[in-house]
Amino acid sequence: MTTDRPLILAIGDSLIAGYGLPAADSFPAQLQASLQRHFPEVRVVNAGVSGDTTADVQRRLPRLLSALAQRPELAIVQVGPNDVLRQVPAARTRAQLEEILLSLARCGIPVLLTTVDPPTFIRDRAAAYLGIHAGLAAEHGATVRSFFPPGVLGHPDMVLVDRVHPNAKAIAAVVAAMLSTVEKML
Repeated sequence: MTTDRPLILAIGDSLIAGYGLPAADSFPAQLQASLQRHFPEVRVVNAGVSGDTTADVQRRLPRLLSALAQRPELAIVQVGPNDVLRQVPAARTRAQLEEILLSLARCGIPVLLTTVDPPTFIRDRAAAYLGIHAGLAAEHGATVRSFFPPGVLGHPDMVLVDRVHPNAKAIAAVVAAMLSTVEKML
């Protein structure tokens, strides 16, 4: 269903929610502002919750979808880093992420599945999770891409005082790098 007012659902963890940022600087808000140059009526729903794991997103997705007034033209899904940090078994993370993709597919919603390359200090801990997103995207026809463009993740000028979460400048770089992919998917 295409409408004159396309809707994008951005769902996931703190990277979507905009942890530590004013609402206008969050990923969904900056993406919406950038898209409105070519899609003036587009709306991007911020369905990010800081701290969410794949289980959390899977649990709240049906309720969230049923509460929307229209079917999204696209879902951008960013989830997984909290699974790594909490050491959720990789097989469980994979199964829950697969269920998220299946739920969106049953609703006919195309998916842009984003990944986060683990920083060096956690790379060993994240080894079992590497490739889960790309593998599932290939199996389920989702588009996959890195959330952060090169040079953003870990750059000292691109993080909040916690030295982990991206600042508004970093999110602007994320949006700029992702914009053409999102526009093609709309």
